[in-house]
Formats: sequence, C-alpha cells, structure tokens
Amino acid sequence: MEQKISASLLSADMLHLADALHSLEQAGVDMLHFDVMDGCFVPNISFGLPVLKALAKASSLFMDVHLMIEDPCSYVKNFVEAGADMLTFHLESRSDPFRTIQAIHDAGCQAGISLRPATPAKALLPFLDELDSILVMTVEPGFGGQSYLTDMTAKIAEVRSMIGTRKILLSADGGICKETAPAAAKAGTDVLVAGSWLFAQQDMREAVAWLRRSGEASL
Repeated sequence: MEQKISASLLSADMLHLADALHSLEQAGVDMLHFDVMDGCFVPNISFGLPVLKALAKASSLFMDVHLMIEDPCSYVKNFVEAGADMLTFHLESRSDPFRTIQAIHDAGCQAGISLRPATPAKALLPFLDELDSILVMTVEPGFGGQSYLTDMTAKIAEVRSMIGTRKILLSADGGICKETAPAAAKAGTDVLVAGSWLFAQQDMREAVAWLRRSGEASL
C-alpha cells in the first residue's frame, strides 16, 4: 500500500516557516506533523497555539498535531480551535485516556494515542475501538535528528496485528529516512513521519515520492 507522508515541522528552518510550508505543499506531503512539547513531559519546548493557528490559516494541509505534554486533555479545545485536524496524545501522560479521546471527538477532531519506545503495544488494547490513529515512537520523544530504534519495527508489526480490520491509521515517528522507511512500511505503517532526513534533501518532491513508494521497496 502507498504510504502517506507526514512532514515534521520540527526540522524546518524556524526563521522561514512560511517557506517551509510552501515547499512541503509543493512536494506533495499528506500531512504536517506539528510537535507540541511542554518542557515537562519531554525535556524540550517547541511550538504552541499561535504558530499552529498561523500555519492552519496559511495552508490546507492536514494538521497532524502531536501533544508531548503532561496534561493534554486540558488543551484539547484550544488546539482544535487553532486548527488541529488530528490530536495525538501520549498514553504515558497524566490525562485519563478515555476522557481525553472523548474530549477530542467531542471537539470534532480525530483522536490518536502515541507510545514511547518503552511502553508495550498491549497497553493500547483497552482503547483500540475508540481511536482514529496510533503513533509508534521509533525514537525517544523530545528531539529531532535521532536514529531509528530498530527494535521498534517489531512493535509496529505487533500494533498492526492488534488493529486488525479497524479503521485506524498507524504511524511511525522518528529517524525515518531512506534506510529505515522500508522496514517501517513493511511492518505495517500507513503514515511515515519524516523530519530531519526530508528537510535535508535537495529535491523534496522526489524524497516524498520515494518514501511513498517505500512499501513496494520493502518487498
């Protein structure tokens, strides 16, 4: 199956976000992956509501918002109003997962759960029938430019098996590049989240096309 590509804005030139957005649109990405970090859940601070609002106003790209924050449930309404099309929060956060999923759906947004590398796939079991997406972190969350953790490939495959026939998008985020994308795709991803490698390519359109074909390349 052809992969969807979500481009991680964390790797863009912060002084030229409008230009980066235009380049990603021209390259044909399917989503903009917008990382929100609070300096508590992860040891880094990134984008917030005003940046998301500006980007959503300037682009028709699907806004794939990844909340790496301690209390995501308290911010659901704010991020949806700012332009999020999908809100993905961490199962390891302090917010009650069922309550958070319900709040996201009540706000008219798609709901996803993300797992840190150390969190077992089976932790998702109680929530599978409520989710629109699952994000498997293939690096430790918090910083771009890390190397793909190869043992996460088996975890992706396990989550794919758990999803079964449910209509849940499965994404992999972290260290996705030409060398690692085929393994993640073969394990069962629907969406590859690419950042550092994608932004380093001279021909971003061709890089996106290559990632999109990675499912075929993995055979």
